[in-house]
Amino acid sequence: MAAALDHVVINVLRRMDEAAALFAALGFTLTPRGRHSLGSVNHLMMADGAYLELVGVPAEGLQRQDVLDSPFGLNGLVLNADDADQTFARLARNGLAPSEPVAFSRPVEIDGARHEARFRTVRLAPERFPAGRVYFCQHLTPELVWRPEWLVHPNRFLGLSRIEVASRSPATDAAAYAVAANAAAEQTCGDPRVTLPDFVIDVVPGDRARFAVLELVFDGLEAIEARARATPGAVWTRDRSTAGATLALPGFDLVLACRSAR
Repeated sequence: MAAALDHVVINVLRRMDEAAALFAALGFTLTPRGRHSLGSVNHLMMADGAYLELVGVPAEGLQRQDVLDSPFGLNGLVLNADDADQTFARLARNGLAPSEPVAFSRPVEIDGARHEARFRTVRLAPERFPAGRVYFCQHLTPELVWRPEWLVHPNRFLGLSRIEVASRSPATDAAAYAVAANAAAEQTCGDPRVTLPDFVIDVVPGDRARFAVLELVFDGLEAIEARARATPGAVWTRDRSTAGATLALPGFDLVLACRSAR
């Protein structure tokens, strides 16, 4: 069975305050700021399935090197791992040169009590995935991540449905994503597509490798459109032919396709 998407990462480096304020203004419910034991900070925008993460580094103290070394903007495609050790073994057998599983945590406060959200990740060699970081995440404490109070968004955000990956070698890169996800690469309108449960990876020709567009799903576009049009730094464009829209956030090098679930 193909691996499911766990989450997609937006790297904001040292601009977390600005990024969090922007996404809150756009109507997303952000989880309280988390501080990873590896030296990064984050906010999550949760959904019933895969979620969106803002990640950066703190102003002081330990700073996570792989975040500092990663491109700004959309940069992190994270698949779900039921067991990090088994995932590592499968990826190694398939020649993807994964890193050994890494354990880390971040504190979470629930109803006034402190808990520790714990994870194990397996990262894939960046040279195999030039568009951005690709790794697997095993949630050891999912009940501290998927909380009902974080699943409701004023802009009616529901989840993630598609990512468009620009590539100089679409067929080669699509094959690598397919092997990583234990899925098949198929041709769609001439470009390869890798289909995961409830998510697709479209690999398209581009002048440079990058995660180009992420598609978000909303329960109607009226709320997100109103927020986007009222938010400085956001550019909202409706596509009448598809009934969808594009939300561009140039300050964070982001292009987000928006579609309605109804």
